[in-house]
Amino acid sequence: MKNLGYVLLVTLLMISGFTSSPSISSAQESTASELELWESVVPLTTTASFMNTGAHPDDERSQFLAYLSRGEGIETSFLLSTRGQGGQNEIGSELGDGLGIIRTNELQASSDVLGIDIFFLNQGFEDDIKDFGFSKSPEETLEKWGETATYERLIQHIREFKPDVLMPSFRNVDSQHGHHRAMTMLTEKAFDDAADPKVFPEQLQDGLTTWQAKKLYLPAESEEQTTISIEIGAYDEHYDMTYPQLGEKARYLHESQGMGRDVGDGPVSVDLQLVKSTVGDIPEKEDHLYEGIPYDFSDYTSDLTKSGNKYKQSLKKLQHNLEKVKEAYPNHSQVLTHAEKAYQHLQRLQSQMAKENKLPEQFKNTLQHKLEVKEEQLTHTLFVAGQLDVEVEVDDPQLTYNDTTDVSVTIKNNGSEKVRNLDASLSIPEDWEVKDNGKEATLQPGQTKTFEYQVKASSRNYYDAYDPSSITAEVSFQTRNSTATNEYTPEERVSLLPEVSLKPNPENLVINTKDIEDTLPLEVTVEKFAEGELTTDVSLNLPENWQSEPATQSVHFEASEKEKMITFDLIPPKDVDEGAFNITPEAHVNEVQITKNVQTIDYDHIGTNYYLSNADVEGIAFPLQYPEDLKIGYVESGFDEVADQLMNVGMDITKLTEQDLSSADLSQYDTIVTGIRAYLSREDLLQHNERLLKYVENGGHLVVQYNKPWDNWNPETTAPYKLVIGQPSIEWRVTREDAPVEVLKPESPLFNFPNTIQQSDWDGWVQERGLYFPMDWSSEFETFVSVADPGEEPFEGGILMADYGEGTYIYSNLVWYRQIQNQVPGGYRIFTNLISYPYYNE
Repeated sequence: MKNLGYVLLVTLLMISGFTSSPSISSAQESTASELELWESVVPLTTTASFMNTGAHPDDERSQFLAYLSRGEGIETSFLLSTRGQGGQNEIGSELGDGLGIIRTNELQASSDVLGIDIFFLNQGFEDDIKDFGFSKSPEETLEKWGETATYERLIQHIREFKPDVLMPSFRNVDSQHGHHRAMTMLTEKAFDDAADPKVFPEQLQDGLTTWQAKKLYLPAESEEQTTISIEIGAYDEHYDMTYPQLGEKARYLHESQGMGRDVGDGPVSVDLQLVKSTVGDIPEKEDHLYEGIPYDFSDYTSDLTKSGNKYKQSLKKLQHNLEKVKEAYPNHSQVLTHAEKAYQHLQRLQSQMAKENKLPEQFKNTLQHKLEVKEEQLTHTLFVAGQLDVEVEVDDPQLTYNDTTDVSVTIKNNGSEKVRNLDASLSIPEDWEVKDNGKEATLQPGQTKTFEYQVKASSRNYYDAYDPSSITAEVSFQTRNSTATNEYTPEERVSLLPEVSLKPNPENLVINTKDIEDTLPLEVTVEKFAEGELTTDVSLNLPENWQSEPATQSVHFEASEKEKMITFDLIPPKDVDEGAFNITPEAHVNEVQITKNVQTIDYDHIGTNYYLSNADVEGIAFPLQYPEDLKIGYVESGFDEVADQLMNVGMDITKLTEQDLSSADLSQYDTIVTGIRAYLSREDLLQHNERLLKYVENGGHLVVQYNKPWDNWNPETTAPYKLVIGQPSIEWRVTREDAPVEVLKPESPLFNFPNTIQQSDWDGWVQERGLYFPMDWSSEFETFVSVADPGEEPFEGGILMADYGEGTYIYSNLVWYRQIQNQVPGGYRIFTNLISYPYYNE
């Protein structure tokens, strides 16, 4: 079940007599406390479970999951493969692993709204199961992820969560993303294999059991496919919205992907196709999603044989008690009283079943699991119905090695009865230390008890954004004849960071072996995370025969200082070898070497996170020619870093502002380049596009990098001639980064000046060749390359160029930004030719 999380003002034990409870007539009369109570009792009366599978954060079927979880109380989960590292970021500059952290936390925030559990197959930053960009096939996807590892983790999560119903978010059809298709394909296969003890038998050695889901559904795309149509558009007074609206409220939290939309009231149906079932033949139509599947504990009594007769009345009584808990809403006292009775009965039943050896093993395992889930749900209800506020505070949540911090767990009894045997304890990493003065207490109504601790971070196991919280608190109290325990986390996540962070600039270094500079500046931003004064010596771990001036720099921080920047002059050898190399800044603090770069990721909707990476400067040396006098204007979109990378190799680039586009003399630039999707992000570019076309007409050279068809792109007027970007986009991509490229006009200056392009310049590309290829264009455009994924018809629109007036216009949807930002020599060399075209005839 979900962790209650953060600083919860969660309710605990209050023992009081039965009183009548008025019904809530409107959402406005429902307090936050009542909503929390409602959410705790809704799941109690059903044993049904549901798992949705997908590939990326935001693949979950939010509207449907809101209906299942918040509306029907079904134990609901979303299992996905990746962290979304390969996507684009609509709220910031983070890409790759930094974006993965954002999207992971957005999904966690969204899941809190939906009330669902989430599971990732990806296990860390170095894991192969990652979002590597768009893929057209499940075969390519599983080749890169590692099919065995992916499938093994999927099977394990299914065996752990034990869903009655499985539903992938997408169908395995050609029009779908290969990542989606791979997860659907594996989910369909796992429906049978999770129940087979011969499949990954090592998983069954530590108490985990096999699991047979009862049904597997796919989204239906036609009336003929539809087995069941589920109406989910009902209004819920507790949320003052419909379930589709609640789903979209959750979806809006995927801000980095621009998700979420406003939906009105009215009917909304979810159409599903039943494709696998173990509870009977697949019918043409169904009336209920759980038709043929036990929906509560009473339903399980019909499967009990003679040997299990003694459990029939016990299960029916448990179900009756659970329904009484829900019926007692919104009276906290009544809910608590009935929850205690149900909790006591459930624990007695669990104890009996643990000793049972006559029930069929699979049935016993299923029932025990359902009872364990209900125990967690009831525990949550006990805490909520008791009306006790619990707050976990960490005095200093940002720690460094050997730091100490005070932690307090403050509990206030807002109920009318005393709470007995109230206790709290901290869970910390194994090699940390904790001192506490906490003692078990009885808490009278209106009283507050604070448990105080001192925690010492005596390790260097630094923060990992995907690890559980370093500090959690367990709060317990006595209820009838047992103890109820719940876990809480601090509002701000505790982070163990290195004493200093080292951020080099540039992070990528290109050495042009045609013109090796005598010295190259390297800035290192040193950020202090330790408290108080600190002195550190910073040096560079250099490739063989390289030097720096100075060799070492001492950096001193006063207590109040947080950040300083130092500069080294890199001195490369006269004959740098072609190929990759690394330069690593090193800080020495108290005889410990630190080589970490700490990136702070801070957004209101997900809070503060950190991405710790090696502080490496990734370098590469190769020959690159470009005209010395080439003057370039760059319209940055915020979605790429091409301008900075080209500036780092010495090119003369001016980043054009809104004022530049509106009134500057554009003729001073030999070439103007627009960043990827600039027509979406730069309203001023859209407004002044006519000035750019006039610039071309008067003799300028404009290079436009790719846009999506919906990025304010007008096929008739944005370019000087008709240029239609392909839709649907999945059909207008080349996703294999090694897809063969045929140069159609090898004699063109684009492939001969200033760099002579070889076939090897198309090698080593990353992620893909191109996306959003043009599907139609005017005859004025010339084509220069032909490229296709295996087995598909080639695209010839990857580089289009046309004369317009006295100048030239290039549109290219090949992913130059990925190649340049990932230091692919061929990407630099070919793109340099594209932007150097005006100098060919000079």
